[in-house]
Amino acid sequence: MPVEMIGWIAPRVSSEIIPATGPVFDADVIAHTAHVHEDAGFDRVLIGYFADAPDGFLVGARAAQVTDRLGFLLAHRPGFVSPTVAARKLATLDQLTDGRLAVHLIAGGSPVDQAKDGDHTDHAGRYRRLTEYAEILRRTWTETAPFDHSGAFYDVRGAYAEIRCKQSPHIPMFGGGGSDAAIAALAPFADTFMLWGEPLADTAAFMTRVTAAAARHHRRPNFSLSTRPILAETDDQAWDRAHQILADIHRIRGDAPPPTRHNEGSKRLLAAAARQDVHDACLWTKLAEATGAAGNSTALVGAPDTVADALAEYYKIGASSLLIRGYDPLRDAEQYGAELIPLVRERIAAIDATAT
Repeated sequence: MPVEMIGWIAPRVSSEIIPATGPVFDADVIAHTAHVHEDAGFDRVLIGYFADAPDGFLVGARAAQVTDRLGFLLAHRPGFVSPTVAARKLATLDQLTDGRLAVHLIAGGSPVDQAKDGDHTDHAGRYRRLTEYAEILRRTWTETAPFDHSGAFYDVRGAYAEIRCKQSPHIPMFGGGGSDAAIAALAPFADTFMLWGEPLADTAAFMTRVTAAAARHHRRPNFSLSTRPILAETDDQAWDRAHQILADIHRIRGDAPPPTRHNEGSKRLLAAAARQDVHDACLWTKLAEATGAAGNSTALVGAPDTVADALAEYYKIGASSLLIRGYDPLRDAEQYGAELIPLVRERIAAIDATAT
C-alpha cells in the first residue's frame, strides 16, 4: 500500500535545540508550517497535546484554512472533555477540513502533566477510560438513534449528534503506548497504532503483540513509526551534524540531568540506548538518552539514500505510516520533501511491486 508520510505542526517553531520565541500562538507560523509540509509532500501533520499549550482544534482549523490537501492528526486526551462533546467537535472539524482529520487518542504518560488539568487517575485507569471514551466517540458518530451508555467512567442518556464526520463511517482513530495496558485499551478500536523508533527486531516483536491483541477483537490495525531523521549529503557529514545536535542539547541542558520519564514507551527507548548507541543500519539512540526519551527521540542518521533504506525496512515489517520530524523543524521538513520523501516513496513502490 502507499506509505503515509506524517510531519509535525505547532503554533511556534521550537525544538530541543531551538528555544521557543515569539507569541505562544502565532497564526502566521501555523500557516507557514502548513504550507511547508504540504509543499514537501507530507500527507498529514501531527498536532500535539500538552497541558500548557494552545488548543489543537484551533491550530488545525487555522492550518486547514490555508491548505488544500494536507491532512491533520489531532492528539486528544480523554478525560477532560465529555466524549459526546469531543465527538461533535471532531466531526465538526472533519467537516471544516473537508475530510482531512484523524484523531490520536493518548491516555497521558506523565502524572504531573495530567495533574495540571486536574486529572489524578492512575495509569491503568487512564487506559480503561480511553477504551470507554473511544466506544462513546464511535457510537456518537455512527448511531442512528439516541443511545444510552453506562460505564465505569461515563454515564450518558439519550446521546445523539446531528453533526457527523465527513469521512465514513468516521474519522480514523490512532493511538499509542508501550505498556500491556495500552495494547489492551487500543486493541478494540485503533485503526493505526503509533510506535516510537525502536530497533527493527524490537519493533517487529511489539507489532506482533499488538496484532494478536487486536485479532481477539476481529481487528487488524495499521502501524505508524516515528523517528527524527538527520540528513546530510554524505553519511559522514550526517553523523557530524548528529553529534553537533547532541552537543547543543548538552550545552542547553547544562549540568541538569535528563528528566525522568514514567511511561513505558520512553523506558523502552532508554533500554535500547543502554544496550548500544547505534542499532540496525543507522538508528541512533544517544539523543533519546540525552533528553530522557521525551517522546519521539531516536534518530535515523545518514545520507538520504541511507535513511530512505532504513525507513523502508520499517515499512517491510508493517509500518505503513512514517512520522518524521527534525531538530530544525522547518528547514528539515523542506529537506525531507526535497531529498527524502521521494526516495522513500520510490523504495516502497518497488517493495509493493515485488510483493505483487
